[in-house]
Amino acid sequence: MKAIWNGAIGFGLVNIPVKIYSATETSKLDLDMLDKSDFSNIKFKRVNEKTGKEVKWENIVKGYLMDDKYIILEEEDYEAASPEKSKILSIDQFVKEVEVDSVYFENPYYLEPQKNGENAYRLLLKALSETEMVGVGTFVLRESEAIGMIRPYNDDVLILNRLRFAQEIRDYKDLKIPAKKAPKPAELKMAISLIEQLSQEFDPEMYKDTYTESLLKIIKQKAKGKGVKAKKAEPAKEGKVIDLMAQLKASLQTPKSKNAS
Repeated sequence: MKAIWNGAIGFGLVNIPVKIYSATETSKLDLDMLDKSDFSNIKFKRVNEKTGKEVKWENIVKGYLMDDKYIILEEEDYEAASPEKSKILSIDQFVKEVEVDSVYFENPYYLEPQKNGENAYRLLLKALSETEMVGVGTFVLRESEAIGMIRPYNDDVLILNRLRFAQEIRDYKDLKIPAKKAPKPAELKMAISLIEQLSQEFDPEMYKDTYTESLLKIIKQKAKGKGVKAKKAEPAKEGKVIDLMAQLKASLQTPKSKNAS
């Protein structure tokens, strides 16, 4: 794995030198875009809009358009904007993880302690586990400020979850949300029973990316010159639910397997 950030966690007056690594990788197939006429690969080029010529990466700079003029930013400008946040993720507060709504969650990253930071790293990991708390602070990652939530993972490693800022969450007031009308007591009781019937401890290993596996099988079949017969999916049911109680009863009588596919 390649580190994407090198700095330190600020824990009170203690600094823990760490490196950040992405904790996830995509399971999607790497599909190329091709020209339909001859299946030639489609290449994307960085082209100067005035000359029409391709521009090499080393000749590309970033700028902000202000008053019809670009203000060019250099590497030192990013650090000058907030030098402390470029190298230190200072924990501002400790909160209960359940208090952080999942709507704020973005990407997870692993934190690896660096030389002379191992003891403090282990101390913070253990203290968070004992208190069932998480640390929250801000830092700069890839030229933008981010909120980071630090928590133990499997009691082995500290993991950093990047969080969205509150201003990034869209208002849902324009959506057509049903009015706050209380459901019928019998229907609510039945729905709760259905939830309890399908309740179990969350096991992420139950869920597999079977779509990618199926798509790869089709690719291998086509590579052998075999045809593929597609199965049509049943259309989603639309319209008004006539008898909700009957559907709930039927759901309880024919429970689905708890093993995800």
